Amino acid sequence: MDNKFVITIGRQFGSCGKEIGHELAKRFGIAFYDKELIALASKESGLCQEFFEKADEKNSGNLLQAFAAGFTFGPFQYNDFLSNDKLFQIQSDVIRKVAGEHSCVIVGRCADYILRDNKRCINVFVHAGMEERVKTVMNRQHISEQEARELIRKMDKTRPNYYNFYSDKEWGVASSYHLSVDSGLLGVHKTVDFIQKFVEEALKDK
Repeated sequence: MDNKFVITIGRQFGSCGKEIGHELAKRFGIAFYDKELIALASKESGLCQEFFEKADEKNSGNLLQAFAAGFTFGPFQYNDFLSNDKLFQIQSDVIRKVAGEHSCVIVGRCADYILRDNKRCINVFVHAGMEERVKTVMNRQHISEQEARELIRKMDKTRPNYYNFYSDKEWGVASSYHLSVDSGLLGVHKTVDFIQKFVEEALKDK
């Protein structure tokens, strides 16, 4: 494929969505962005990276507590950055910039909504059954089964807030994406195979 394209990955906690996105980027030989977007947003704005980390995928809210906690920042006045809305705007600009510069895979951060006018953007949602997710979180975090279940329940309540607040779509609902896939059925590598073929076919005539 000669023209630039973007794959966005929405994912349930513990579904291996990040790993799948990273492998897709390797397969296509393109850039991968997850936490890297926070560093880029910090660099572009001159605002301390801690602000973006604090607001990362959380619902809009006041950042006065962050300032009260003593976070340092660049050449901006605090009145310019009282809400997560401003941070979202900065990250959105960075996402549009990287998508305009080169092909890439972007995990989370409402990238599918931000790039909704990009005709060569394929949006994927990765989910998995609870038992598969529990095993993954236990192995990844080195925690007990009970702790893993509690963490998943917490993330299932909080992760959609960011997406639902900033977009006009609903997180995790199939109609919000081009493809929704259960990674627990095929495993990471075969899920990557499946998504890769889907993307190649979907971009043929675009």
